[in-house]
Amino acid sequence: MPALSGGPRPANRQLLADYVYQELLSSLMDGRLEPGSGIGIDRMAAELEVSQTPIREALARLEATGLVRREALKGYRVAPLFTAEELGELMDARAVIEPAIAERACAHVTPELRAELEKAVDDLRGAPTGPTFAEYGAYWEADERFHRLIAASAHNRFLLNAYNALGGQVQRFRFFGNLGVTDAEHAIAEHTEILAAFESGDPSRARAAMAAHIDHVRDRAVKDAGSSPRS
Repeated sequence: MPALSGGPRPANRQLLADYVYQELLSSLMDGRLEPGSGIGIDRMAAELEVSQTPIREALARLEATGLVRREALKGYRVAPLFTAEELGELMDARAVIEPAIAERACAHVTPELRAELEKAVDDLRGAPTGPTFAEYGAYWEADERFHRLIAASAHNRFLLNAYNALGGQVQRFRFFGNLGVTDAEHAIAEHTEILAAFESGDPSRARAAMAAHIDHVRDRAVKDAGSSPRS
């Protein structure tokens, strides 16, 4: 297993847990942990100079994203490659769920939500999109935050649960694409159109803008998957 990046370790317990999570996530995204490989908790703890506890906590969080899997009596492994069939099913599910979420959220839009969505789009515009996760991680965080804010504002706990389940698989696809950010210009324009719908308070426009965004994301994802070094 290639070495983790390993930076300065914070002293606070919660900050330490977050630090370990980010270190493991970076190792996954940058390809230092390969699909299907085993994850040695002892070795990771030694490399990051921490106890096993924050390593186990980080792996449990990563399991929820679909990036790692826990196997009975075997421990954790990096999830297998994302197949073309899984990608199609994921995008089909997003096309069903996220436009409906956007429509409902826009019907309940508040000035606070508009401001938070605007900040997320501004953060997207200002985020770097370099080749490593340390460089493009802020971009993906702003992207995910934008969609999560909308999902959390739909006033439907079951739709939110469905979105959260999909969100983890989106992370998994991004990992196995191993392409960083390839569509920033298009994605920012599409997020801006969704934001405009929320600013106008038009739920049907929000639904259409989200549906168009997911459709374009699907097309770009299929194209990217074909050129991925891991495909």
